Amino acid sequence: MIEKMKMVHIVTSASGKDEMLKGLREIGVMHLAEKQSADRGVTERFQNLSKTAMALKDYADPKQEGSKEILSDDEFNTMFSGVQKALERKVSLGQEISTAKTEIDRISAWGDFSPADVKALKEEGFDFHFYRIAEKELQAAIADENVRLIRLGTIDKQNTVAVIGTLPPEIQATEFVLPEKSITQLQQDIAKAEQGIEACDGALKAASIYDASFKDQLVKAQNEVNFSAAKATTQGDDDFVWLSGYVPEADMDAFKAMAAEKNCAWAAEDVAEDDDQIPTKVRYSKISKLIQPVFEILGILPGYREQDISLWFLLFFTLFFAMIIGDGGYGVLILLGTVALNVKQKKITNVTFLLYVLSIATIIWGAVTGTWFGMASAMNVPFLKAMVIPSFATYPEVFGLEASVPQNMIMKFSFTIGAIQMALGSILSIKKKLGEKDLSWVADVGWTIAVIAMYLLSLFLVIHENINIKPVFAAIGVAFLLVVLFGGMSPEKTIGQGLKSGLADSFTVFLNTISCFGNVMSYIRLFAVGMAGVAISQSFNGIAAGMHGPLIILGVVVVLIGHALNIIMCFLSVVVHGVRLNVLEFSGQIGLEWTGIPYEPFKKLNN
Repeated sequence: MIEKMKMVHIVTSASGKDEMLKGLREIGVMHLAEKQSADRGVTERFQNLSKTAMALKDYADPKQEGSKEILSDDEFNTMFSGVQKALERKVSLGQEISTAKTEIDRISAWGDFSPADVKALKEEGFDFHFYRIAEKELQAAIADENVRLIRLGTIDKQNTVAVIGTLPPEIQATEFVLPEKSITQLQQDIAKAEQGIEACDGALKAASIYDASFKDQLVKAQNEVNFSAAKATTQGDDDFVWLSGYVPEADMDAFKAMAAEKNCAWAAEDVAEDDDQIPTKVRYSKISKLIQPVFEILGILPGYREQDISLWFLLFFTLFFAMIIGDGGYGVLILLGTVALNVKQKKITNVTFLLYVLSIATIIWGAVTGTWFGMASAMNVPFLKAMVIPSFATYPEVFGLEASVPQNMIMKFSFTIGAIQMALGSILSIKKKLGEKDLSWVADVGWTIAVIAMYLLSLFLVIHENINIKPVFAAIGVAFLLVVLFGGMSPEKTIGQGLKSGLADSFTVFLNTISCFGNVMSYIRLFAVGMAGVAISQSFNGIAAGMHGPLIILGVVVVLIGHALNIIMCFLSVVVHGVRLNVLEFSGQIGLEWTGIPYEPFKKLNN
């Protein structure tokens, strides 16, 4: 359920500002309204720590266990300063190497000469300038009595010359800019810089073992950022400071006790009807909590005034997952992977518990359909064959059935699940609106009728069920009228205003009615994607089966890679199709838009 929030205001003297903030941080129940940015200094400290910790991961030895020792603040700051200097020096040395190599590339064609010797000649009065010059311009320079030059070799098929002074502007040539150092000196600089980088790498590797200390300091820095932001959010004058925010109604006693302890005045009120910044705090049950990791991965959260459908989401998501993965063998692999993860973590988390549920559901669906790694030979095993429901069988010929029988049955099952889920969405919307005394609940009754009628129409058109179609169209007409007449109703409107609003939207309702049919039909994807996964696994099995003799090793590789790719594709299909049916079709029927603002109370973080 979504917890009810209170808007609270807390006031204290200007001198008690920090004590009030510390008290709020300790109880950790107040979500600050209109939170301001933290001080730039503490923010930069956190960013530098985070960036440095990430950089050090590249230097950690995976075979070496990190130090569990937590350095004191002074010890850490000394180490951290050294790490930053090493990282900065390594970047600087890398730039020096790059610059030196670029310079070597530029001057290498001229040979390894000493720029100092050329400079010494200039001091003696021989102001040499060096050029690349084309043959025509070279002859012009030779013919010029005022040009004193020495002809050198060729570079890239171009003439080079040394000229005392400079060439006249009318003679086109490219002057060679003398380097500061020779190639030998530049190579020595590169070698020295590379030694410096090795020293930096050694220092960074030595510091990489202090991962625990970095995590400790990151938590401290984050607490400083949060405290600074809360401090910036407070308002006040010379005498008093105050702060506003949201507190769950269930936590008001803790808030009141803290206010009394810190000698703070406070006031609480119901949140305003037009307040769209109220955070959402979902109180999960032991079962519905399993779906929380999926919500976090997708980044979705119901709005404060929306419904919590986490339990329904879990139930349907589990079924969709099983049908889309579709293979009991894949379910066994997922189960084994979950067991390995559980052993590694040494505890059952929400993620592992969810994976247990999903893998077992997949195994059950695979057993019911007789699908085990896409192998028809699995039906030769009496135990596996006994678990199959013939009308759902992937290999109906084993049970003396035509292929169309299980196909039609699974399509019908998919449509049925879709109709149940969408009708449930309308019923949940009705329940919510009845509590709000919103007469538009009658429109949701119309949508429930429409869903059932569209379900029957889908069976008639796709599976060719023997259905009297006239009552179906009549039901669709009744549903359309109910939605048009009552869809515009709301507690703020009179019945006349509601009717006027509903009639004005009649064309939109017509389009939505057609869309309702498309939504019911879209559940056929559960059948189609599941069958596609089976077909892919069968194809790889068939390719491998045709390999004999020495090629049997290649056949094993084909099977392993093929099934691995198929599992990956199945997981992607779960995200694309299984999640979509819950987040769009089901949620749309309820009127759920997932507009929630996460409840993030001001609190002290711990390691």
